[in-house]
Amino acid sequence: MSNSNSTEHAIVIVGAGPAGLTAALELQAAGIDNITVLEADTQVGGISRTVEHHGNRIDIGGHRFFSKSDWVMDWWRKLMPVAAPADTSSGRELRYQGASANVPASNAKESDEGVLLVRSRLSRIYFNKQFFDYPLKLNPDTLLKLGPWKTFTFGLSYVWAKIHPRKPEHSLEDFLVNRFGRKLYLQFFKEYTEKVWGVPCGEISAAWGAQRIKSLSIVKAITHALKKVLGLGGKAEQTSLIESFLYPKYGPGQMWETAAQRFVAQGGMLLMQSRVEGIHMHGGHVQGITYRDAQGSTHLLSCSHLLSTMPIKDLVQAAGSGFPQEVRSIASQLSYRDFITVGLLYPRSAIPRQLDDNWIYIQEPGVNVGRVQVFNNWSPYMVADPTTLWMGLEFFCKEEDALWNMDEASMKAMAHKEMVQIGLVRADAPLDAVVLHVPKAYPGYFGEAYTRFDELQTALDAVPNLFLIGRNGMHRYNNQDHSMLTAKEAARQIAAGVVDKAAIWGINVDDEYHEEKK
Repeated sequence: MSNSNSTEHAIVIVGAGPAGLTAALELQAAGIDNITVLEADTQVGGISRTVEHHGNRIDIGGHRFFSKSDWVMDWWRKLMPVAAPADTSSGRELRYQGASANVPASNAKESDEGVLLVRSRLSRIYFNKQFFDYPLKLNPDTLLKLGPWKTFTFGLSYVWAKIHPRKPEHSLEDFLVNRFGRKLYLQFFKEYTEKVWGVPCGEISAAWGAQRIKSLSIVKAITHALKKVLGLGGKAEQTSLIESFLYPKYGPGQMWETAAQRFVAQGGMLLMQSRVEGIHMHGGHVQGITYRDAQGSTHLLSCSHLLSTMPIKDLVQAAGSGFPQEVRSIASQLSYRDFITVGLLYPRSAIPRQLDDNWIYIQEPGVNVGRVQVFNNWSPYMVADPTTLWMGLEFFCKEEDALWNMDEASMKAMAHKEMVQIGLVRADAPLDAVVLHVPKAYPGYFGEAYTRFDELQTALDAVPNLFLIGRNGMHRYNNQDHSMLTAKEAARQIAAGVVDKAAIWGINVDDEYHEEKK
């Protein structure tokens, strides 16, 4: 099975993001070298790419390089060594991860180019012109800002939810109310979540909460805070409570650019600006694909296996009559959420308060912006001039919305106006601005088609040489480390000559898989 120069292995991977490139390198490590990766964009990395604008870099969506999987941590550190932090205690939350002997010792320094930095994590909620911890922590600061009456009523609401939980949990609203109480849900979760998804929480599947929020609860947040106050330390059990993480010096795209370079150097074929337009099936197997290159020419590429990270909606459409009409109908109606990132550059004098955050979740009413990143705090090397602050404002929408179709000048003006309106900025105008559109960023966990997703999954899994991996490839709201693990498993099966699609779907289904280290 290891000789890929035979006709037995001719692997095509659609998408050069975390899943696609991980699969490519894992297949090469297994001795398979007849591999072609097609990427529709001009950059690798998918939504984990880094976009440069006038020397300033944008991390689309924000990507912490932290995982409860030792394998993932080791994989990253084999490609990019960790630069020794000036304060070694800053790596306290990472020490128990990736200490494997499989990773060579590193003498890397921050001045080196291809390194991972140890960064501090700070995310906060901005509500009523005040900052609250994210995730919410019932510490004295939070209780003081809420006031005694809200603290009391929120507490009663939480106790009531524990005594009278909603069973079964059908919707995201059920999921959140059961874990935080109705009043806290209404105050801090409902409006923001509906801004992100564009539909009521009662129409979103509880599976989204299980995927993204998982086992985080008020009790565990309080326990973590008390341990910290008492100096008990210990490992943070929840991913969202981890306080340090690794980060490529020049943004997440640097990791995937490094991976792509390694793949090509080892003999892999990487075709950029190559969009898959047809998937050819015969006898229930994928025979090959048709793609269009940057010059508009079409090409036919045969394959023994197809690994897809493209949106399932597009995959099934490209396969045409390869799937029954009912399957095509379900796929065509899958929902996605798109978003726009607006980069705004300001002199630090225009920022009235200290912003040490990676992310700020905007809960203020009357504005469109949902979240703000401060790229200086992800890595100081993301910003050309340290006397400036480089922000990324995230707006959630659909491709048919007026917001998506707003002209760039108007979008920049609105973004700046909202920053001034909520009090994060004091300036007449930004020094620079850029608008980036990101289609199909989030697979939707709602709509009639999603309720029938199991039918679609069954039909796709029945194609033995088609492997779905990654976020859009599986229509699952995964982080990049989850996507990498699905790619690892798919590569293992191909190299071993076995097919077990359930093993791929089973990754990160259990609530405890990713969030709680065994």
